[in-house]
Amino acid sequence: MKFDMRYNTQEKHLALPEYGRNIQNMVNYCVSIPDREERTRCANTIINIMGNMFPHLRDVNDFKHILWDHLAIMSDFALDIDYPYEVIKREDLYVKPTKLPYSQGRIVYKHYGKNLENMIKKAKEYEDGELKDALIGMLANHMKKSFLTWNKEVVDDQKIFMDLENLSDGQIILNEDSHKLTESKDILSKKNKNLARRQKN
Repeated sequence: MKFDMRYNTQEKHLALPEYGRNIQNMVNYCVSIPDREERTRCANTIINIMGNMFPHLRDVNDFKHILWDHLAIMSDFALDIDYPYEVIKREDLYVKPTKLPYSQGRIVYKHYGKNLENMIKKAKEYEDGELKDALIGMLANHMKKSFLTWNKEVVDDQKIFMDLENLSDGQIILNEDSHKLTESKDILSKKNKNLARRQKN
């Protein structure tokens, strides 16, 4: 007895591989059924099988509609039946997404990011006092953490103070006597511990 052994690599490419070769073969058979009513019954049976393959998705909105879209795609849009939904069209599959507009704003120091620049601008508007001092202290420490994220070596606090003065257009001036930032080694040690914890989990 001779068996016809065919490998998946010899078969036609699957439009939706997550359903597998057997479901694709069912769809191909369904398309070939000459009687429209029988073809429709076959399509409904296939939809039920497809739905049973992903029971955890039953609560997803329009789950049934999605299945019928998938059936149309797997049939290469050749399945001639009365669909219970308006199914996706071939041309809709290849519509390019709308291009997202990217901000063209210049970032002075990329390792600090645009958000931090905006926060510094906001801090300049605060009235002098404890709240403003606390905010500036937090921003300076955050700048140091961001700097170490990208450079991964000890950074002198004076460098952070100079960058902060530059980003604030000279309106926020700190020095090592008035503001003591977190030690570089402590920041790096904490980052390493968090990394080790994430890798362990």
